[in-house]
Amino acid sequence: MLDKSFSPAAIEQAWYQRWEAAGYFRHQDHAKPAYCIQLPPPNVTGTLHMGHAFQQTLMDALIRYHRMRGDNTSWVVGTDHAGIGTEIVVTRQLEAEGKSKRELGREAFNQRVWEWKKQSGSTITRQMRRLGASANWEYADADGQKAGYFTADPRMSRAVTEVFVRWYEEGLIYRGKKLVNWDPVLGTGVSDLEVENEETVGTMWQIVYPFVDGPQPSQDKDSKPVSLRGMTIATTRPETMLADGAVAVHPEDERYKHLIGKLVELPLCDRNIPIVADEMVEREFGTGCVKITGAHDFNDYEAALRHKLPLIVVMTLDAKINENAPKQFQGMDRYVARKAVVAQLEREHYLVSADKTHKMVLPKSARSGVVVEPMLSDQWFVKMEGLARDGLEVVARGEVRFIPEHWTATYKHFLENIHDWNISRQLWWGHQIPAWYDAEGNIFVARDEKAAIEKAKGKKLRRDPDVLDTWFSSQLVPFSSLGWPDRTPDLEVFLPSSVLVTGNDIIFLWVSRMIMATRHFTGKVPFRDVYINAIVRDAEGAKMSKSKGNTIDPLDLIDGISLADLLKKSTSGLMKDEHQQRIEKYVRTHYPNGIPAFGVDAVRFTFASLASFSITLNFDLGRCEGYRNFCNKLWNAARFVLMNTENRDCGLDEKLPAKLSFVDRWIISRLQRVEAAAEQGFAEYRFDNVAASIYSFVWDEYCDWYVELAKLQLQSPDEAVQRGTRRTLVRVLETALRLLHPITPFITEELWQKVAPLAGKKGTTVMLQPYPKSQPEKIDESAERDMAVLKEWTVAARNLRSEAKIPPGEKLTMYATSPPPAKDADLVLVSTQGLARLSEIRQVAALPDSTAPVAVVGDARIMLYKEVDPALEAERISKEIARVNGEIAKAKAQLANPSFVERAPAHVVEEVRKRLSNNQQELLKLEEQLQKLRGRR
Repeated sequence: MLDKSFSPAAIEQAWYQRWEAAGYFRHQDHAKPAYCIQLPPPNVTGTLHMGHAFQQTLMDALIRYHRMRGDNTSWVVGTDHAGIGTEIVVTRQLEAEGKSKRELGREAFNQRVWEWKKQSGSTITRQMRRLGASANWEYADADGQKAGYFTADPRMSRAVTEVFVRWYEEGLIYRGKKLVNWDPVLGTGVSDLEVENEETVGTMWQIVYPFVDGPQPSQDKDSKPVSLRGMTIATTRPETMLADGAVAVHPEDERYKHLIGKLVELPLCDRNIPIVADEMVEREFGTGCVKITGAHDFNDYEAALRHKLPLIVVMTLDAKINENAPKQFQGMDRYVARKAVVAQLEREHYLVSADKTHKMVLPKSARSGVVVEPMLSDQWFVKMEGLARDGLEVVARGEVRFIPEHWTATYKHFLENIHDWNISRQLWWGHQIPAWYDAEGNIFVARDEKAAIEKAKGKKLRRDPDVLDTWFSSQLVPFSSLGWPDRTPDLEVFLPSSVLVTGNDIIFLWVSRMIMATRHFTGKVPFRDVYINAIVRDAEGAKMSKSKGNTIDPLDLIDGISLADLLKKSTSGLMKDEHQQRIEKYVRTHYPNGIPAFGVDAVRFTFASLASFSITLNFDLGRCEGYRNFCNKLWNAARFVLMNTENRDCGLDEKLPAKLSFVDRWIISRLQRVEAAAEQGFAEYRFDNVAASIYSFVWDEYCDWYVELAKLQLQSPDEAVQRGTRRTLVRVLETALRLLHPITPFITEELWQKVAPLAGKKGTTVMLQPYPKSQPEKIDESAERDMAVLKEWTVAARNLRSEAKIPPGEKLTMYATSPPPAKDADLVLVSTQGLARLSEIRQVAALPDSTAPVAVVGDARIMLYKEVDPALEAERISKEIARVNGEIAKAKAQLANPSFVERAPAHVVEEVRKRLSNNQQELLKLEEQLQKLRGRR
């Protein structure tokens, strides 16, 4: 027998360990249809966040669904070596020990990273297990931790080297000096994804660059003649003017057309620079004149190349002013130099104005928090034009499909405007670039040092110290994880994989690159479908952020957490002390009692229910509570079924008669419809529709209607009716558990083990049972029509009880002017009598003369009749009218208050309006009853 209440913690760990130990997560028979999903590899430094939990719930639901359909499923998982993130973690560990990375040396440092990875690197995969992820953990497992591949393990690294060498030999990889995002603290270039744009208020300085040959005639915006001392530019980074190569104006700007080609003095520097014409200049913005600093601004870099301007670098790699700038600024930090430059500009009368209220965006390194500098440096690049062309073509041909479809435009926009990819990083941890240099600087790219020396004909070589961008190895995962460059059976079977589930933020950085690289090296696409999941936000729709305090640890949803512990967790490790007070207020307001334990199944059901095609989703704890209640209801229903079917005849012997009423046939018919809806939902990636259809069937139809009707049918003296009812109870419940399993794996496994034998099912686990498939021949529209009548009559009778305030235990006679329009009208009446707690139902030509409320159901008028003392009933109704009038007055007063209507949340105002409307309708009914009562007196 089941425990009285559902306790998720008691079953989750036990079942997961049993599943994994039995090998149920492994791929099986290559002769079966393949179904493969590649996990977007989380960083080895990471922990499970809400985005991971949401994404992985959907992936696991798909894998479990296709496993039950009999497919050869493989959820290929692993972790990313996370170059910058991991190097920061281990560097900070060393600093805490009073050591430095440089003192340790590269080889010893990397050894220390491997030691850290062995101890702490599988945190996130352990957390995935808590979520119920049925991943193929042992597949591509390089170090025996049952955590899948690691992008820096020997097998994956071999593929990385192979790709680099081949692309280099094909002329697609080259080394050159270009502008990159530079983190001056970490001392490396960073990708666009690792740069966060922070809105702030700063200063916009206007500076005049005098004409070399004196003031020049011009005109203002109103075409009035003016004399210009020079060209006035605006900048938020005045220290970069020391590297200016030109001043630009729009070629059609009437104010400046005649000045194009003239020279201006570069203030503070012993240089003159030209005025050039460029269409990038916005005539209406500011003065219509911009400075071009090719080596320190991305837009200016392109302009400098167009006009063949010198690329002057005035900063060192640690953001100090170098020897190319005037002597008085050399050695200064960039921000110290900024103040010094502005001060000298002001002293020498070059400074026109300083707007300190300028709204601007600062590009900050996500890793170090410092503002990145566009820096001209020697880097390795991949030529993207040809690869991008092929990437566009395969999507246009439909070989890769984006879901929702509108994300195709995002993908297309990126590839149509692609630039060569900077793939080198100035770090120690990662895949070191397989390139060596001789004393003259000649480059030798090879698979190992021995091969490089052979190419150099025995010369002494030094290896390039840079490592590859982490995304370089990540792009290869679709085929490197399957054994490439070897031709493995898995490569033939699981490439392309079936679907990639990922967020829209990495369509550029990962999805597109996987398509291009996989096509280039295998001739195949990496996946057939790309499902772009919504971004998880908080209940109010705000982006989740540690600094806001609105992040939620998925494990806290599963296990629960006290307010004290939640406050401690939310305020630990903050970058700024001023955030603490705001975060504490947020946590106390939103989680006054901490977070209760919902269990894995309720959390997964919540995620599935929210997985529509929207771009974002608002995560509300109330939804978790609702799905925890669902699990409890399912548990209680199963407990009732087991109490009434265990050790009883459940119709397993087909030779014995079993009578099925229209109620039994109805629930079987509805089951076919929900099975079809679930299949369609999974096929269309509408997880919300799958969740909603199964929820409605289990809660509304099976638990609320069928189980209650089954209680009545089990009281029948006819053993064939009992047998048919018990058989339907257990078979429909067993099927519903299989339907639910991909979304709620733990509770369904626990219940299926008890219910399955009663339904004649055998097997060690529900996850290997066939997923239910709709049988249209079992759809019974006649039974559905009769059940609709039964529901209508029962609901009407219950509403009459409620209106008349009849106590639950009191049974009354119901009068009806005509029978229910059903094939089995008698069963409708008997069932209505039982469900509405009636003593009897009488059919009459006319209803009794009574003040009792009347309902119209189809062609029938029905009434619950009860003799009452007219005086006492009038007094009761009058009191109720007074109470309802009070509620109406209160609601009207609230809605008449402009402050309430304008400031209260929209849903609160709407709730008051709804309450007012309901009370007004209730008042009309009560006044009608009172009028009828007085008429009788």
